[in-house]
Amino acid sequence: MKLFELQPTPGSSELPRRKGRGPGSGNGKTAGKGHKGQNARAGGGVRPGFEGGQMPLYRRVPKRGFNNSLFAKKYAEINVSDLNAFENGATITQDMLKEKGLVKKVYDGVAVLGNGEISKKLTVQAAKFTKAASSKIEAAGGKVEVV
Repeated sequence: MKLFELQPTPGSSELPRRKGRGPGSGNGKTAGKGHKGQNARAGGGVRPGFEGGQMPLYRRVPKRGFNNSLFAKKYAEINVSDLNAFENGATITQDMLKEKGLVKKVYDGVAVLGNGEISKKLTVQAAKFTKAASSKIEAAGGKVEVV
């Protein structure tokens, strides 16, 4: 067998339909699109799921399944640089942050992020600390306490 002798199995490949090439093709004139109407136009037709203005099925059926956003813990976030508002040697609690106006609401706790620098020796009590935040607080001589 030579390379030029290769051919597909009989019946496995079919030539494509040539639409709109005369009545003899069986698909001439309107090229299978019927007469006029939205679907006969170039770019015509409706989007998938459209039911002529009736409320589509995907909106009629009720929502089911689990969504973690209802149960996920939400933390009030504060940066390390914001802790400079307190005096040196202070013990900072979540309530003190709220009183000072650094967080509006405590939610499920306060998360301390490592953005900025800290220059005071503080003991910080919060629900969460990033690695950068805890290392910066401890480098300044302070303490990190997870509540």
